Amino acid sequence: MSNRRQRGFTLLEVLVATALLALGLSLAFASVRSAQAVSARGEARAAANEQMRAVLDVLRARLQAALPLGFEHNNEGQPPVRFDGTPQRLRFVADVPGYFGRGGPYLHELDVVDDPDGEGMQLRLRLALVSAGEVVEEAPPRPAEVIAGQLRSVSLRYRGWDALNGRLGEWQEQWDWAEQQRPPQFVSILVQPLQGAAWPEMIVAIPQQRPGAGA
Repeated sequence: MSNRRQRGFTLLEVLVATALLALGLSLAFASVRSAQAVSARGEARAAANEQMRAVLDVLRARLQAALPLGFEHNNEGQPPVRFDGTPQRLRFVADVPGYFGRGGPYLHELDVVDDPDGEGMQLRLRLALVSAGEVVEEAPPRPAEVIAGQLRSVSLRYRGWDALNGRLGEWQEQWDWAEQQRPPQFVSILVQPLQGAAWPEMIVAIPQQRPGAGA
């Protein structure tokens, strides 16, 4: 009788030990999965931050290189348009570095458009050669390049000098060259991606030249 009871207790202990081992392995696997998820989120966040810095660095460098060159004429005898901005589009001329394979002054057209895949919006940059105040299209035309995608919103704003009050004016959503006849002092770019926090607001000072220069 005692031998059967001893064997029964041993079997029970084995079952308990097996259950504890299975529980331990489950906890270990859960810990591994959790660590992998944390690592994946960290890598995704790092990649998003790297993309954000790269895009903002490119935009800052391009805006700071703006030139006093016209790219669009009008029929009213006014100086050619040298800067044009709306909440969703920005146009100006800047030199393109030689390592891009095509140096010289190019019209920079920054556009906010709907993503063709239906996932938010895209920020695109299109370049076109400017010669003697005229835009010279390549053959075939070079398509716009997507510099940032999967965005919830992009907002462009402009701030210029208020000559009447002798100080900086308020931020504006549109910069009309026909009215201003000079580029703004500052451009603000606000980007909200579909995932994650909004990018830090970027405010860039635009080089100032006398009105009409580069016509």
